[in-house]
Amino acid sequence: MDLAALWYALLAAALAAYVALDGFDLGAGAILPLVARTPDERRLVIHSLGPVWDGNEVWLLAAGGTLVLAFPRVYAAAFSGFYLPLMILLWLLVGRALSIELHHQAEKTLWRPLCDIAFAVSSLLLALILGAALGNVVRGVDADAEGHFFHALFTDFSAKPPLGILDWYTVLAGLTSVVALARHGALWLNWKAGGPVQKRAERWALRLGPALLLLTVLLTAATLWVQPLVGRALATRPWLWALAALVVAGLGAGHWALRRGRELAAFLASALFLTALMACVAGGLYPVLLPAAGLGQSLTTANSASADYALRTGLDWWLPGVALATAYFVFLYRGLPRKFDGR
Repeated sequence: MDLAALWYALLAAALAAYVALDGFDLGAGAILPLVARTPDERRLVIHSLGPVWDGNEVWLLAAGGTLVLAFPRVYAAAFSGFYLPLMILLWLLVGRALSIELHHQAEKTLWRPLCDIAFAVSSLLLALILGAALGNVVRGVDADAEGHFFHALFTDFSAKPPLGILDWYTVLAGLTSVVALARHGALWLNWKAGGPVQKRAERWALRLGPALLLLTVLLTAATLWVQPLVGRALATRPWLWALAALVVAGLGAGHWALRRGRELAAFLASALFLTALMACVAGGLYPVLLPAAGLGQSLTTANSASADYALRTGLDWWLPGVALATAYFVFLYRGLPRKFDGR
C-alpha cells in the first residue's frame, strides 16, 4: 500500500468535508444582510447555525492535523510562506466565533447589531480568503530549491513570478468561493429556516446559481491556463472526467431540486458540487501538494511525507478518531429540528 497516497486522499477528504459543512454557515453569514432584515430574522439565521458551526470547524482542525502528521515539510513551508494570510484567517475565525457567542449574550440593542455586522463581514472575508488560498495552492508558489517561499500580499496581479498572494487568478478563485458558499448557505436557510428568511434565501439561491455556473467555467478555463499539471492529469486520468461530471451534476441537480421545492435535495446537491470540485482539484494535482511556479522544488508525496512508521501509526489514531467524529455529526444533524424558529 502506498501510505503517502492514502494520506493525500485523507487530507483531501478532510478539506472537502470542511468546505461542505463549514461552507454553509460561512455562506449563511455572508448573506445575512440580504436574507434577514429584522433582529428576529437575524436571530433566526444565527440560531440555525448555533448547534453546528463550531463542530463543522473540526474538519479544518482535522485537515491541519493530517498535514502536520503526514506531510510536515509542506506544513512548514506553507505556514511560513503564507504567514500573513494565515494570521488574517485566524483573526477572522476568532472574530466570527466571538460575534456568534456574544450575539447570544448581548442584550443591549447597540451590541447585538454590531455582533451581526461582525458575523457577516468575517464570514464573507473568510469565504474570500479560503478561495484565494486554494487558488494559491493550485497556481503554485515561488519556491526555491528547498521548497521554501514567502509571498507579499500582491505584486503585479499577473499570476506569474514574482508572485503575490493576490493576483487575477487567486481573486477569481476567491470570488468563486464567495458565490459558491453564499449559495450553499442560502440553500441551508431555505431548508432550515422559515417565513420571510426562507423565501429570501430561496430567491438568492436561484440568483446565485447562474453566477456560480459562469464563475466555475471561467475558473476551470483559467486553471487549465495557469497550471499545466491539471491539463496533463485530465489527459492521463480518465476518472477525473467522472469527478468533473459530478461537479456539473451537483450544480444542475441543485437548481432542479430548488425549482421543485425539494429543499434537502437542493442542499445535498450543493454539497455534492463542492465536494466533487475539491476532489477534482486534489486529483488534478496529485502527487503534488504545493507546486513550484518557477524553477524551484515542488513539494510532493514523495519528498514531503513522514516515515512509513509514522504514517502507519497515525492511521491507528486517525481512523478511529474520524469515525467517532462522523458518528457524532450524524447524531447531531439527525437531532436538528425540521425548521428553526429563532427562539
